[in-house]
Amino acid sequence: MRDDRQVDELRPVVLHRGFTEMTPGSVLVEMGRTRVLCTVSIEQDVPPWMRGTGKGWVTAEYSMLPGSSRERVSRRSISGGRTKEIQRLIGRSLRAAVDEKAMGELMARIDCDVLQADGGTRTASITGAWVALADAFDKLVDDGVLEKSPIVQHIAAVSVGVVDGEVLLDLEYKEDVNADTDCNVVMTGDGDFVEVQGTAEGVAFDRDELNRMLDLAAAGIETLVGHQKSARS
Repeated sequence: MRDDRQVDELRPVVLHRGFTEMTPGSVLVEMGRTRVLCTVSIEQDVPPWMRGTGKGWVTAEYSMLPGSSRERVSRRSISGGRTKEIQRLIGRSLRAAVDEKAMGELMARIDCDVLQADGGTRTASITGAWVALADAFDKLVDDGVLEKSPIVQHIAAVSVGVVDGEVLLDLEYKEDVNADTDCNVVMTGDGDFVEVQGTAEGVAFDRDELNRMLDLAAAGIETLVGHQKSARS
């Protein structure tokens, strides 16, 4: 089923920094044929329950735009349950990258808009949004709003799965829809886990398969962190 890639090989990865000019951080991330525009806006406020704490907040919104998939995505379906679950995942993942106290009472709002979907949109969003978020905080430092960037570590994510009994890294759409097991893994640049989402779609997976998926994901995320560092160097 896999074309021109080894089981442990990522799709081609490109991170286009500064893709738009109206926000302090923006990245177009490409993973194979999946393309997501990640932008970061900074607001001089935090949610009501955080006011007076001296801490900042990172939140995220996600959407698949009409025309992003083989079947048109309705604008009315953009705020559905799946979308909210992905938004929460992106927000949780990126909050693990920052020292909220060092932000002060600012809110970073991440928008991830899928321009073209061919599998792995949520993981591509996390990987690209980290770069956009780091760029946005650097802009605040340059403008004198912050003394230093509150980014404390890299965050990246990738999908893994079991397809026809074989463990594969970075599933594209045709692999994802045929997977016996689908798993999304979020990790820090130091190799610690932020989140693991794994589901058996039909055939239950065993501990050995789980370990192999996590090992593949860790190696893939190490490569993605390398792409993040190269993009910002």
